[in-house]
Amino acid sequence: MVDPAQAPPSLLELTAYLLSRTGKDARTRVADRLAADGLRLHHHAALAALADFGPHTQRELAARLRLDPSDLAKAADLLDAAGWIDRTRDPADRRRLTLTLTPAGRTRLAELQAGARAAQDELLAPLDPAERTTLHVLLLRLHAGAAEQQG
Repeated sequence: MVDPAQAPPSLLELTAYLLSRTGKDARTRVADRLAADGLRLHHHAALAALADFGPHTQRELAARLRLDPSDLAKAADLLDAAGWIDRTRDPADRRRLTLTLTPAGRTRLAELQAGARAAQDELLAPLDPAERTTLHVLLLRLHAGAAEQQG
């Protein structure tokens, strides 16, 4: 019988393959937790960006998160309806919307972060604390390097 979880050894030699498979597993774990509440990763990302960087126009937030502006508009509709963000129109340009995190949004973000950390702990269970720290530091370096290459 074929074990679908068993990857070809030649692929297991490729760090890029391992990063991809592990990243997909991590994303699925977090996405599944969010989906249980009717949310997606970009909802969590939008709340996190507003908490970390402050108010953004809808276009700025879409650019920061690398989302299509129409997808962010749909996400903002849900976040606004839930009371997690406020959307205000710029009096000088009525087409321009500014998004601001509400106190309820900050509370919800903390809950989402806790869920993401629980998913992360499940994924990283095979590693001891020092290995987790080393992995995190190395991934931050890879992330920074990739960002530099993208310009």
